[in-house]
Amino acid sequence: MLDNYDIIVVGGGHAGAEAAAAAANLGAKTLLITLNMQNIAQMSCNPAMGGVAKGQVVREIDALGGYSGVVADKSAIQFRMLNRSKGPAMWSPRTQNDRTLFTIEWRKILESLPNLDFWQDMVVDVIVKGDRVIGVKTQMGLEIFSKAVVLSNGTFLNGKIHIGSNQQSGGRIGEFASIGLSEKIHDFGFEMGRMKTGTPVRVDGRSIDFSKLEEQGGDENPGKFSYSNSTSPLTKQRSCFIAYTNEESHDALRSGFGESPMFTDRIKGVGPRYCPSIEDKINRFTDRNRHQLFVEPEGWDTIEYYINGFSSSLPDHIQLKALRLVEGFENAKIFRPGYAIEYDYFAPTQLKNTLESKIIENLYFTGQINGTTGYEEAAAQGLMAGINAALKIKDEGPFVLGRSEAYIGVLIDDLVTKGTEEPYRLFTSRAEFRILLRQDNADIRLTKRSNQIGLASNDSLERVLKKEKSVDSIKAFFTEQGASLEELNSAIINRNGSPLKQRAKLLSVLLRPEIDIQAMKESIPKLDEFLEVYDNEEIAQSEIQMKYKTYIEKEREFVEKVARLENINIPERVDYEGIASLSNEAREKLKKIRPGSIGQATRISGVSPADVSILLVHLGR
Repeated sequence: MLDNYDIIVVGGGHAGAEAAAAAANLGAKTLLITLNMQNIAQMSCNPAMGGVAKGQVVREIDALGGYSGVVADKSAIQFRMLNRSKGPAMWSPRTQNDRTLFTIEWRKILESLPNLDFWQDMVVDVIVKGDRVIGVKTQMGLEIFSKAVVLSNGTFLNGKIHIGSNQQSGGRIGEFASIGLSEKIHDFGFEMGRMKTGTPVRVDGRSIDFSKLEEQGGDENPGKFSYSNSTSPLTKQRSCFIAYTNEESHDALRSGFGESPMFTDRIKGVGPRYCPSIEDKINRFTDRNRHQLFVEPEGWDTIEYYINGFSSSLPDHIQLKALRLVEGFENAKIFRPGYAIEYDYFAPTQLKNTLESKIIENLYFTGQINGTTGYEEAAAQGLMAGINAALKIKDEGPFVLGRSEAYIGVLIDDLVTKGTEEPYRLFTSRAEFRILLRQDNADIRLTKRSNQIGLASNDSLERVLKKEKSVDSIKAFFTEQGASLEELNSAIINRNGSPLKQRAKLLSVLLRPEIDIQAMKESIPKLDEFLEVYDNEEIAQSEIQMKYKTYIEKEREFVEKVARLENINIPERVDYEGIASLSNEAREKLKKIRPGSIGQATRISGVSPADVSILLVHLGR
């Protein structure tokens, strides 16, 4: 019935959407199989993209030629740059999004790709010949053949929903779980486990007294995720709000602990450490008499609100009782209660750094199936799996990003090297080179590499080259040009700095911590006139490179030192049993993970510096 394909992508969430788009754009004849065509790339949890480290990832996806940034921009209802009070390495863009519009925009993009077909069905097995995947079997009894398969089933794999003592099968509330596939994959020798995530109550905005809440508006001058000209910054925005729980609401929640699936061991999966349920928070943090709630609109034209921070699997009547004790929610009406969901995942240490399985050739795993949490982490993995699957079937080399190149590189290396026993999410603290991996320079870091493999467009490349040229021109002007003592001191005094006693170059003044380019433009007409031909992004990039030059150079030196170990490859079939001097733990871990380089080996828990030295000797280094 269906043709043979180059690549089949299973699951149409954030990972599957990016994987299918990347594969199709690289010329692969691609089929996306999903349980429900109406819910492609649905925001199952909060209607937002980006945040700390996650915003950097969305910009990286955009720089590489993915679509998450474009879709986030087109469906945004609010934009904020987080951590502005800190250095630029910590700045993280975030959008509040229209949940419905997000899915619509994603589907428009996918339907515009000529190499991409769609099929609504459930995949129940993968077809393997020898040690290579050759297709999938579906619930409808179809066998569909392909050269590679990308699994991006997310929380749907044997998904089980918990609301108090009520349990039901499902991947999301009201949607079927994916049944049978997990067991088939496990039979091939894959290590699997259970994880848990959850989602909060949805509330009727008409029943909220917003006068009792703290309003949280968007940025005065909002930015956007995508570097392309296909999107524009918001001209109007919707506000979010902040509320707080209290001791009375905590007591109400505690009254339901006896019916909690989490405290009665009905939930076996491990939940996210950094996004716990409200009952978990009040149980773990007994010294806290209140917890912050973010009250987020679900879209432009809806009365539905998402109560971020009030995730729960308690009985629905307990959730409502506790919520109505929160100031501003005394008369709250809920559309649906929060719930927890358990699902299967597969240990990501069974994957190569291309996200291809080590056990079955041309079988790729991506998204929450790898033990991650978050739209952004899923989308990044999907993009990289789609790229590598397409390159593999064309007999081209892998596309891998290092830890010094991208947060995406940190994410994937953490997964395949260290694994995870709890839902993994990114933070800036996970990146050793975060001064280099800023959100503002993702295009400079990644677009050229993506263009070389044929994904990022030539227009994108030209835009980056123009940006680099503009940045160099601005930096040269600051290095070479000065201004009158009166003009320079005017800028300095306006920002409460100590005035100069003699003229200086513009750069030396810019390096003062209290001074920025905007302050200098206001006092130095020559500079203001010079910068008129450059856009805000070019100016901002120049300023960061100049002000943080010393820190950037030091980090690059560190990268060069580390790279020496990353460049020492370890053959795939090394006989670790034959290296007698290795510790038993190191031997066990190295056999399991089979690192591709000495650098990767150093990051494996249980592999000591002495073990690394023994490996180097064994490799003739």
